[in-house]
Amino acid sequence: MRKRAAALEQKLLGPGVLALADGTVFRGTCFGARRDLNNPVLGEVVFNTSMYGYQEILTDPSYAGQIITFTTPHIGNVGCNEEDWESLKLHAEGIIIRDLTPVVSNFRATRSLSRYLEENGVMGICGFDTRALVSHIRDRGAQMGAIAAGENIDTSALIDKARAQGSMEGKDYVKAVSCSEPYTWKEGVWSLKTGYREVSEEELVSRPHLIAVDCGIKFNILRILVECGFRVTVVPATWNSQQITALRPDALFFSNGPGDPAALPYVVATAQDLLGKYPFFGICLGHQILGRALGAETFKLKFGHRGGNHPVKDLKSGQVEITVQNHGFAVDPKKLGREISQTHVNLNDNTLEGIAAPDLRAFSLQYHPEASPGPHDARPHFRRFFEMVVR
Repeated sequence: MRKRAAALEQKLLGPGVLALADGTVFRGTCFGARRDLNNPVLGEVVFNTSMYGYQEILTDPSYAGQIITFTTPHIGNVGCNEEDWESLKLHAEGIIIRDLTPVVSNFRATRSLSRYLEENGVMGICGFDTRALVSHIRDRGAQMGAIAAGENIDTSALIDKARAQGSMEGKDYVKAVSCSEPYTWKEGVWSLKTGYREVSEEELVSRPHLIAVDCGIKFNILRILVECGFRVTVVPATWNSQQITALRPDALFFSNGPGDPAALPYVVATAQDLLGKYPFFGICLGHQILGRALGAETFKLKFGHRGGNHPVKDLKSGQVEITVQNHGFAVDPKKLGREISQTHVNLNDNTLEGIAAPDLRAFSLQYHPEASPGPHDARPHFRRFFEMVVR
């Protein structure tokens, strides 16, 4: 019990500084893995409005290159565990919160958030008014930042380090988060009673074969694809259409991922080569890739959409889904052909959230129907895709 209690203890490192590229400075207290001015946390400072699920968010590969500010004031109360991972590592560069909850209270917790960050070489900062930071990002836009722990930090030097990062525009993070070799995914969704269900080889062999192009794919997407009835093979984002075709797929999935879709011409070219040959489904970055493959442009949003409470309207049914979002870029629909349907729109800013090309048997969603964390309003889209493949 003593060992468990120590693992669940939140540990603070002492004072630290967050500096933004525009010269704004916030002072607080650091936690996690100590990073000083010689090795600061560097990334684009963004905010996420989810009320829960910080472990899933931190391990989402789409957050590579970013420092996440949580708008929920108290973070850390449920600790961390070995099951709620969305990838094999923690991808967020850093974390910013108002208060690190001192008590970890959840029967599934095996370690505290501060211990979890320390084990993964990531540092966070807390103890200042994150509302002011979020308001600043909302008004000025997401921007690069730097965090360093220590007394009497040279803030001018830290600001210079933030500015030296440039912008997220033009940056390819996909190659850093994609798998290096293909692999088969067999794990289904989690339940409290049984944990994750693994599907047998005998059950998989008769299923339609789905190739998932890994641009930074979340585990829960793969789990739901398996649960829907697919046999799933995950391949690197650098694979071309010939390599994918050689695996004899029945359908294609292009995943979420980090960075600027305009910096991924190799992925877009693969999508263009394969469109019309197989049913196609894209989520988040996969939506942007489909958009570019169909001739559209993409653009950087002022501060992006990140959270578990964003309303999206289905333009055909009129239904509003409460969705999970995590993207800093969007598809500009101006250059989409008339044969391409705009299926969903974000009710906060009217940006494009879904497209469909019926003649090519292709559709995509900007938001995350797999949630994790978040509401399950949009999960039926996976079944919609499966039915497209098998009918």
